[in-house]
Amino acid sequence: MRPLAILGGTFDPIHHGHLRAAWEAAEALDAEVRMVPARTPPHRPPPVADAAGRVALLRAALSGQHRLSIDTRELEREGPSYTVDTLASLRDEMGPERPLVLLVGMDAFAGLASWHRWRDLFALAHVGVLTRPGADQALSGPLADFVADRHAAHVQGPAGSVIGIAITPLDIAATAIRETFAAGREPRFLLPSACFEDETLLAPYRALASV
Repeated sequence: MRPLAILGGTFDPIHHGHLRAAWEAAEALDAEVRMVPARTPPHRPPPVADAAGRVALLRAALSGQHRLSIDTRELEREGPSYTVDTLASLRDEMGPERPLVLLVGMDAFAGLASWHRWRDLFALAHVGVLTRPGADQALSGPLADFVADRHAAHVQGPAGSVIGIAITPLDIAATAIRETFAAGREPRFLLPSACFEDETLLAPYRALASV
């Protein structure tokens, strides 16, 4: 069965780095990829834009293509957006056989042992690690031991493996985009042009200039 992969984040705001990584993962895995905006990220300050605003930006950014889609289940669930709960919800819907892949960057993967119920992630899904050419981050501690025999070149079975996915390095950060807005400048060409077509979509970020 065709894998389902998810890429979570605050997407505050969505930018080409997020989108290109999701697109290349979709091609590498021949997978359906869903972007999953977080409601209340447990490890960072609240987003600048509210949930409805971030979803509207995502919809604009994803217009005109059908490989990537939006999944709003974390926004509809109360409390912190724990990834293990999202994967469990997806697994309940899709059944035990279809491959499920959690997409994470290399930095996030190296810190996976700090996540809520992190070992349970592997019972629910594979972990697809988005890697950049030349980047190699050594793992240590319980995570290194836990994944030592889980590395695989391809998706096989419904869950349990660590799969490296090479992506094009785009050095774009949502933090830098927010700082650009706060300085009264426009971060054109870091976000899809569709995000600029409706003035209301970026209003929360432009308002940072008056803070």
